[in-house]
Amino acid sequence: MVERVLVAMDGSELSERALRYALDVHRDADVTVLHVVGGPSGMMGAATGIALADDSEERVRELSEDVFERAGAIASEHGLAVTVETEVGSPASRIVERAGEFDVVVIGTHSGSLADRLLVGNVAKSVFQHSPVPVTVVR
Repeated sequence: MVERVLVAMDGSELSERALRYALDVHRDADVTVLHVVGGPSGMMGAATGIALADDSEERVRELSEDVFERAGAIASEHGLAVTVETEVGSPASRIVERAGEFDVVVIGTHSGSLADRLLVGNVAKSVFQHSPVPVTVVR
């Protein structure tokens, strides 16, 4: 029986589908939404902006706010609540590091533009290959 579910969300439609799937399929489980900020991008990455911010913790909260508002709205539509957490770093690495605390990881197939996927790599593929627990990939 699945009791703890980790849903990786990045603000994309596919990550929102992943959360909806998790809430539909694992209605009785504790669902944690994880948003990872500060990963690499074409312009030195969000990590640079976080490091240069006057208050890096506040900047991380700001970068996660929209994702968490959307996650809360989706959970509310299902009559459920979710826990929201933020990590800083490479999305695939952080998701895999946290995966062992859960029974299953649910993730969207990909996000961002083609350029983002080429620069950053396919997060879902990496999580799928390295997760210590089962991974459900939603498309």
